Amino acid sequence: MLLPLLILFILKASAFQFSLLVILLSLLGLEEFYRMALPSRRGEGRLAAVAGASALCTIFSGNPVLALLALTALVLAFCLVALFRLQEIPKAAADAALVLMGFLYVPLLLGHLIMIRMLPHGVSWIFLIMVIVMAGDSAAYYVGSSIGKNRLYPLVSPKKSVEGSIGGLAGSVIGALIAKYTFFPELAVADCIATALILGVLGQLGDLFESLMKRSCGVKDSGTIVPGHGGILDRLDSILFAAPAAFYYAYFLFR
Repeated sequence: MLLPLLILFILKASAFQFSLLVILLSLLGLEEFYRMALPSRRGEGRLAAVAGASALCTIFSGNPVLALLALTALVLAFCLVALFRLQEIPKAAADAALVLMGFLYVPLLLGHLIMIRMLPHGVSWIFLIMVIVMAGDSAAYYVGSSIGKNRLYPLVSPKKSVEGSIGGLAGSVIGALIAKYTFFPELAVADCIATALILGVLGQLGDLFESLMKRSCGVKDSGTIVPGHGGILDRLDSILFAAPAAFYYAYFLFR
């Protein structure tokens, strides 16, 4: 039920309304990240989550200097928080680095969805990302479950296989081709193959990176906001890595 509602929202929402959704997802994702990474500093984590998500409002302005100003202000502000909220010096550098990493990992990467939405064919690009990632995830699961024998990266994700990864890329290519012949006819076949491979690889790497973060923090899921499926970051991990690549491809290479 959630997916059809999301599709309907993306189709009907204005760029501003879509930006609000991305800001909300960033807020929830940051809150999950800080809960995992800094469980003993919940107050500061919530403050950083609100500040990081709010900074995305500047992207909708279309002024890159304003967006850079917001990111700079975030970094300086929370460096000062780390300086004057001193508790344990041996942990200060690691804690400050985790706070700043949250800004780079969630709102900076996810904010590219807002920029994509404001491009020509922006809605189609958003759906293309979803199709490539979801088709890749599904194909990787079924291929890996059926014939997966060689572990891809067992230290980080013991269940993922090389066969599943290759199957996922094939699924992404098929998904991109379906997108061309249904809702995105402006894509050339070369665009389909290129975006599917680039976004498919980055989506898989984003999944692995989030698994690494969870293992490092000693948690199974990033959160419980999606019943039976973990948290927001568990749902967005592939898109976080794929969205920036999709934007720069659309901006510099797509004609």
